Amino acid sequence: MTSTKQPWKQLSSTVVYDNPWIRVEEHQVINPSGAQSLYGKVCFKNRAVAILALDEAHNLYLVGQHRYTLDDYAWEIPMGGAPDDEELLAAAQRELKEETGISASSWDEVMRLHTSNCITDELGVVYLARGLTQGAPQREPTEDLAVRKLPLEAAVAWVLEGRITDAISAAGILRLCVGRERLLDR
Repeated sequence: MTSTKQPWKQLSSTVVYDNPWIRVEEHQVINPSGAQSLYGKVCFKNRAVAILALDEAHNLYLVGQHRYTLDDYAWEIPMGGAPDDEELLAAAQRELKEETGISASSWDEVMRLHTSNCITDELGVVYLARGLTQGAPQREPTEDLAVRKLPLEAAVAWVLEGRITDAISAAGILRLCVGRERLLDR
């Protein structure tokens, strides 16, 4: 059900932080209860593109890295940012090659999602990549990644066990399993 009513009224907006990747805004608003309140918004300057790189044996490729924000090691599907002037599919192809060295002959968009729509406007787009060919990674200097090939069923288990906690990765892996026949028959 979609409501066309706008229950929020913005009174003012101030940029409190800005860098090449994000902008943080502070908004004075009238909230749905009618009270004046403060609302923070993180505006991403890139869209997130993520790739379910699936080989013919239904193995999924993951990347592992230490995430500064969590101070923990994380396994995820390959992903990165697509600037507004870059086509989403081209960005996904670039990110897969950059992080894993893999290129793919077949690409399908499988889902779009908002990662945490209560605080950010970030859009995530997940692609299924098949017809994989291995090459050499072309990583950015800031990337220290491990690549792991895992059977799809094991990747699902990792999501369900909490070993994969990244929202886009978890949603993409589970989406691949829901309606799997339709996705894989494309």
